[in-house]
Amino acid sequence: MDPVPKLTRADATDAVRNPLAFIAARWTPEPRTVQRAALAALVMSVVIVVTGGAVRLTGSGLGCPTWPKCTDDSLTTTSAMGVHGVIEFGNRMLTYVLCAAVGWAIIAARSEKPYRRSLTRLGWAQFWVVMSNAVLGGIVVLVGLNPYTVAAHFLLSTALIAVATVMWQRTREGDDAPRPLVGTSVRQLVWFLVAAAVLLIAVGTVVTGSGPHAGDSSEVERMPLDWETVSKLHAVLAWIVVTLTFALWFVLRAVDSPKGPLDRTRDLFLVLLGQGVIGYVQYFTDLPEALVGLHMFGSCLVWIAVLRVLLALRERPEIEVHLPDQPYAATSSSIAGPR
Repeated sequence: MDPVPKLTRADATDAVRNPLAFIAARWTPEPRTVQRAALAALVMSVVIVVTGGAVRLTGSGLGCPTWPKCTDDSLTTTSAMGVHGVIEFGNRMLTYVLCAAVGWAIIAARSEKPYRRSLTRLGWAQFWVVMSNAVLGGIVVLVGLNPYTVAAHFLLSTALIAVATVMWQRTREGDDAPRPLVGTSVRQLVWFLVAAAVLLIAVGTVVTGSGPHAGDSSEVERMPLDWETVSKLHAVLAWIVVTLTFALWFVLRAVDSPKGPLDRTRDLFLVLLGQGVIGYVQYFTDLPEALVGLHMFGSCLVWIAVLRVLLALRERPEIEVHLPDQPYAATSSSIAGPR
């Protein structure tokens, strides 16, 4: 076993100036470690959506009535606030777990050899989306669960899932220029599918904003729309996404597509079927909280599956890079500045 190098004063100074580069100079993670770190960030981005839905469905949206403190006098929940305060404050604490997962992904990506700037940037993009959504979540509380801010909060979480999915995919690819696996017409069809999925998710937030689950037991502003009409529009969009997916599968079979795009399209179709069953059951059973929460989880899975179809349309081989034989020095030029 190699001895652990002793830290000098210069090393400590470098660590303070650029801790990520300092870690990268002393640690080279396995590719599987980087993939797992990216997957952990993706999983946590879904978990935070599901737990946020639980806050809403249990009527705990104002369990902590202010932000960033839980009350004017307390940073944390108090016994007088009951279970709603615990649920809301617990969801706030999960944001730190999400930050830790994203931080691990950034460190792993920054430490990988050879250094991949594009991968690190995807990690930092997740960090700034998380920070922005945390502030927006505070605004949601301060404005009393205004439905439009709640919708924006969910859509920003959807953007986080998109970036996390792309990063997870990129950890399993090289950095060579992307090479398409299918023709232009097929790629255009998939972009129509992505646009329809975005519209489906956006209308879903309107269903929530005008529906019966306001997010708190007190009087909360709702979108001035008939939620049943919006729900029917949501169902129509869902059928459009299903139809486009079905058509894409047939087109890929007709053009003798590689296995990757076919498999990802099949996965999307199966997820859509499950999500559709849950959607119709919850509609005809007066929106029970458990099914609504499951439908939110399904929404995340549908979005991830759509993105995986899009990303499966190309391949990015590895770029051959000859690494130096000598180990990275902690005080080398690799940590001279932030990346």
